[in-house]
Amino acid sequence: MRVSKQELIPALAEELKSFLKKPEWADFVKTGVHKERPPVNPEWWYIRGASILLKVDKLGPIGVSKLRNKYGGKKNRGVKPERFYKGSGSIIRRILQQLESAGLLKQETKGKHKGRVLTPKAHSLIARTIKKIDKPRSTNSESKPDSKQALKPESESKDESQTKNKKE
Repeated sequence: MRVSKQELIPALAEELKSFLKKPEWADFVKTGVHKERPPVNPEWWYIRGASILLKVDKLGPIGVSKLRNKYGGKKNRGVKPERFYKGSGSIIRRILQQLESAGLLKQETKGKHKGRVLTPKAHSLIARTIKKIDKPRSTNSESKPDSKQALKPESESKDESQTKNKKE
């Protein structure tokens, strides 16, 4: 039941469309100082929301500042050496607020760490999405025979007959 992030994030983004509302300015804004242009994908707000949800799940109580570091990158400064810049805090903050108002995140303090954590509703949403992705994959692998084993006897028999003909 292991699902890759490349499959999980777009599927989770589809689920989050009912919880998140993309602002009007989201089509024109860059995701950080280090970027030269805004995102090309029109659904990037939901993809970022899904990614933030998984980051909060993995990293425990986490705030905007740490997430800004996670979504930052190197800026091309021309002749000068590249330098790391943080990602946009406004985007991260708005997405966190929307996820919190939807009941998927809550603010919590664990020891000296303070930030947002997932609620049981968010855990069940992630688990349900993983099951949706995993079901089609498991049914496809059961219905198809293993192609390597199915082809192996034929290819070995052809190779053996060809080598026998060459020897004779």
